[in-house]
Amino acid sequence: MARINIPKGEELERIRLWKMTAGLSDAVDSFRIASHDKSMLSRRVREVARMRIAVINQCPI
Repeated sequence: MARINIPKGEELERIRLWKMTAGLSDAVDSFRIASHDKSMLSRRVREVARMRIAVINQCPI
């Protein structure tokens, strides 16, 4: 849970937070499009890479 006041709404908390900062929402959306929608990697390969990175960084999966 965030420690700052975020407007209530139906969207995810992080999305409502990004909308509070001018320009940040556009930047995050551009990153999402570049890393997911326009990726040359399949969803399955991206997920395996994400899991491997988590193991390397000793993060719980």
